[in-house]
Amino acid sequence: MTLKSAPSHPRDREASLAGLLQQLDAGESALLLSAAADIALVINPDGALADKIFAGAEFPADLIASWPGKAWTEVSTVESRPKIQQMLQEAAMGLPPRWRQINHQQPDGPDIPVRYAVMRAGSGGQFLAIGRDLRQVAAVQQKLLAAEQSIEQEYARLRHAETRYRLLMQVSSEAIVVVDQRTGRIVEANAAAANLINKPLKRLGGSQFAAIFDGPDQARVEELMTALRATGRADDVALTLEGRHRQAVLGATIFRQENASFYLMRLQPMAAGASGIVVSRGQAAVVNAVRDLPEAFVVTDLDRRIISANPAFLDAAQLGSEEQARGEPVDRWLGRAGVDISVLFNSLAEHGAVRQFHTVLRGQFGTAEDVEVSAAATPPAAPACYGFSIRRASRRAAEPDPARRSLLRSVEEMTRLVGKVPLKDLVRETTDIIERLCIEAALQLSENNRASAADMLGLSRQSLYVKLHRYGIEDKPGAEEQ
Repeated sequence: MTLKSAPSHPRDREASLAGLLQQLDAGESALLLSAAADIALVINPDGALADKIFAGAEFPADLIASWPGKAWTEVSTVESRPKIQQMLQEAAMGLPPRWRQINHQQPDGPDIPVRYAVMRAGSGGQFLAIGRDLRQVAAVQQKLLAAEQSIEQEYARLRHAETRYRLLMQVSSEAIVVVDQRTGRIVEANAAAANLINKPLKRLGGSQFAAIFDGPDQARVEELMTALRATGRADDVALTLEGRHRQAVLGATIFRQENASFYLMRLQPMAAGASGIVVSRGQAAVVNAVRDLPEAFVVTDLDRRIISANPAFLDAAQLGSEEQARGEPVDRWLGRAGVDISVLFNSLAEHGAVRQFHTVLRGQFGTAEDVEVSAAATPPAAPACYGFSIRRASRRAAEPDPARRSLLRSVEEMTRLVGKVPLKDLVRETTDIIERLCIEAALQLSENNRASAADMLGLSRQSLYVKLHRYGIEDKPGAEEQ
């Protein structure tokens, strides 16, 4: 018996298979091929589906049970019907079968895609359609499509982020330099950095970052980088640019990218004549806390002009912004008619600090309230200025005032003398009592400083001494003649 070799060309193999199926009954052919396919249909010459349908368990049984007797095109979607007619015509003509995708519609679910090939079977003019379920392939294709869309969206976001990064680097007025942590070389810099360092932008790339500063300051740059590597943060420092004789404040941040660490350096030029003092992060936190205090806080220069004020002072002074207060004399809002503010500043200049100085704080629109002021002058080494903490005077229960009791008692005594003593004598005695009380109050406000008390009362120093001698208060303990 001689065995014939199997045809090598696909079309020859399909023709050979079609010839073999024509020798078998259509049902037998369908049963035979269902072992290798997911579904096998026997189609009558008129295009209707026969009772013999072999489908795997993954196909809905109730859907398959409703197919026999219906046209194949009836159980398929509209776009699949022309393909079904074309496959049946090619099979009737004896042409080699071609695989085509047909979608079966479900009443309550998505379409079922199946890849079919149609060929003649048996001698009754029936056709055999064998199919492969494409739902898993479609699911994989959907996942691939979703993944591709996600990749495209991520790529677009990265591209937009890079565009924004490039734009920010170009238009930023702050000098920014990116430095490699391992080598200390400049990876990238913006135009503002090139202008500040006075070097072409192309020459900055690859150069040592520490080399852009003067020799003594290069060690400070290395210390800053070491602190960043160890703790992840470092205080800003003032450094001198190499060859420029100009200082700049250097701030730095460390970040990681692609398994490597980089420094983001920020350079801010200092104004001409600046002292080069940079506030550390801890001191900056204190400054921020002072600005958020509920009590008013003001900093002035030696000429009493406001340098800075916190929002609490602006509220008490009825000001809309700090710019309205900056540069203005503080006694525009603080003190009684410019008298006790002189006492306050004189005490600051002499002692360096003042505690619980009683005065008034006047608002922009005429309001006034009693306040207590504590103040301090900066050390001689620092830029000279005064700091004032201002809070509302505590509202204590009224205590008996000896001076007030003396005044009331004197008034009662004076009223008893009406009709017994001439009016001009009564007026003179009353004037003396009030004058003595005012002098004692002025001495108390000025902490027994006679020169300041004389200013408050509008008297010369000699006149005050005469009145002190007259009322017997010239030897009050603690009195100062300044």
